[in-house]
Amino acid sequence: MSALVPVVAEQLDPTREVLVEHLTATGMAGRVATPRENNLLHYRLLADRDPYYLLGLDPSAHWTRDSVLELMVRKVGVSSLLNHRAGQDTIDPERTADALDRYAARFGVALRDRQRVLFATGHPGNLGPLYQRFAAALRTAGGTVVEAAEGWSYDAATHRGRKHLEIRYDLGVAVVEDPGGPVHSHAARPIRAVLAELAARREPLPDLVLADHGWCGGAAQAGVDAIGFADCNDPALFVGEDEGIVQVAVPLDDGLDPERYELLGDYVLARAQLIAGNQ
Repeated sequence: MSALVPVVAEQLDPTREVLVEHLTATGMAGRVATPRENNLLHYRLLADRDPYYLLGLDPSAHWTRDSVLELMVRKVGVSSLLNHRAGQDTIDPERTADALDRYAARFGVALRDRQRVLFATGHPGNLGPLYQRFAAALRTAGGTVVEAAEGWSYDAATHRGRKHLEIRYDLGVAVVEDPGGPVHSHAARPIRAVLAELAARREPLPDLVLADHGWCGGAAQAGVDAIGFADCNDPALFVGEDEGIVQVAVPLDDGLDPERYELLGDYVLARAQLIAGNQ
């Protein structure tokens, strides 16, 4: 698998104001590309407990489309207008920055305590290089980047038929791939396979999973500390955070070019490393 070399040089330390401006300028937050109609559809599908949209979580049964929307207004900053049925939606960059501060704080503990961390993504082409930077920082701090179940495979149904998928690691970051390479995935089956293999090998489970989609939700549902990024059309991690299962869910557009996340990575690493240095 081809891999990007992670940036391990001394990081910049952008201010919160610079971060918020960058989030808006790049479309990570502010007026985002994710359509409002897609958001509303996914909120209903989560309330209907469609497995694809649960991202490995098992939320309580009280969630409805309207209560999911209310949650997303509060946690993400999507539009609260009930007659806003189509067009662009929004992510509040201040809420993103707040969540990134919590995310960096938890990752800082992992750096400080040299913890065992699993990095994984269902958006390998977008978020993979960012996670690779975080994995490199953990190694530099003396922590352990967890890898298990590489090559474990399964068949998954898609709108184009069935696909044969397997787990691969790219510079410490777990992804699923088909014969053509890494693919987008919502599935929680891979993280369950990773945790099962660690248990079978009598190795400790990760102290932290830093991921997204089903990698994050499935880990959190299994009782592992999990923090993750989520778009405004993926409400499950925010529901999981609201229920105290997911530790941190960061709202942002998760499908952009990887270069757009570089300053965000600077922001997280600077704050995490500050916490790691305050022993």
